[in-house]
Amino acid sequence: MTSEAVAAAPVPVPGRAQRVRELALARQDLRGPLIPILHAVQEELGYVAPADVAVLADVLNLSVAEVHGVVTFYKDFRRTPAGRTTVTICQAEACRSVGAVALAAHAQATTGCGFGETTADNRLTLEQTYCFGNCALGPAVQVGDKLHGRVTPTRLDALLGDAR
Repeated sequence: MTSEAVAAAPVPVPGRAQRVRELALARQDLRGPLIPILHAVQEELGYVAPADVAVLADVLNLSVAEVHGVVTFYKDFRRTPAGRTTVTICQAEACRSVGAVALAAHAQATTGCGFGETTADNRLTLEQTYCFGNCALGPAVQVGDKLHGRVTPTRLDALLGDAR
């Protein structure tokens, strides 16, 4: 194994596997338990790590491929830690018609990362969604848990500055 491969290998978090197992066992009797379990893991631990997949497969008596397939199919599940702040830009038609495409391009140029990526300093993760339900105030942007409407590139810069 090269030194680069060793450096890129995920570092196991002590106790994470046990906590994932506890979260799964608490929900295993739900009808269709995998998705609620994945949401619980992500909510509490921040993301669904590759090692979590094997634990969940074991608890639910599924194959690793089945669990991996669900995690990778749904965009809501992140497989790496998010940055300190998540910035989500609406890309639905109503927001796109009032500048969301240009706003997204500006955000990507400003942060240096694309949708689904995190800045090198781990301060900011850029995401996209397809409707916040804030259509009359597009383009809509959510920074952390706060939703903003009529966001311009200048206003986005201010929001990103606050997020950093």
